[in-house]
Amino acid sequence: MLPNSFLEALCQKHSKPNTFPATSTVKELFTDISLALFPEQTQRHFGCVDELQEAFDQIQLRLTRLLRSMQQHLDEDARTLAAAYIQKLPEIYRVLLTDIQAIMMGDPAAQSEYEVIRAYPGFYAIIFYRLAHALLEMNVPIVPRILTEYAHSKTGIDIHPGATIDEYFMIDHGTGVVIGETTNIGKHVKLYQGVTLGALSVSKEMASLKRHPTIEDHVVIYAGATILGGETVVGANSIIGGNVWLTRSIPSFTKIYHQEQVKILQ
Repeated sequence: MLPNSFLEALCQKHSKPNTFPATSTVKELFTDISLALFPEQTQRHFGCVDELQEAFDQIQLRLTRLLRSMQQHLDEDARTLAAAYIQKLPEIYRVLLTDIQAIMMGDPAAQSEYEVIRAYPGFYAIIFYRLAHALLEMNVPIVPRILTEYAHSKTGIDIHPGATIDEYFMIDHGTGVVIGETTNIGKHVKLYQGVTLGALSVSKEMASLKRHPTIEDHVVIYAGATILGGETVVGANSIIGGNVWLTRSIPSFTKIYHQEQVKILQ
């Protein structure tokens, strides 16, 4: 027999109404948004403008229902928010097209845009980040984090929806990349696998402060590099080599490399 105190504590939680949508509902809706934007990922194609408009009307209706289930946590009416979010999709799509171009220009192995959309985990994670970030900008709680954690589980790439990431963004390979909540990333930035853009301290008192670094335009950060701190700025056109540990700002056009002595004994 389990202790009554344990069961009673659980019972209290089970008796409370669930005021947020199911994770499966969130994933299904935003996966459908992704597939409508990029039919390369699916066999379902819409044949004309009218069919596409009908599809997005249905998506808006589903989003309204999803938001209405958590209305008490929202600043505005669910229907108003859903309509406003749908109007953001053309701009989200435009920026995602620049991300595709960044991958095409930055990865010699990328053979086509179709391949990038269909098979690149970095681009998959970026899609869900940009969809989630737009929701967070509208002060929708929980749902943005569910979206980016879903992409995290699929790709190994952890992007907090609160991060600010400009256009032409590229993540190559991607496994183990971590981008913290208050990170700012400029245009034409390229990250490799294992990069961490994190905080120097995890103190709860810093929750409302900028804790993560700023990466300016045209920066390349190679595999395994760790850049920490809200006051840390990586200047434009800089290169951060693999396995570098950086906790201070560097000016533009800086190259930093980690050199380790390797001894071979025979």
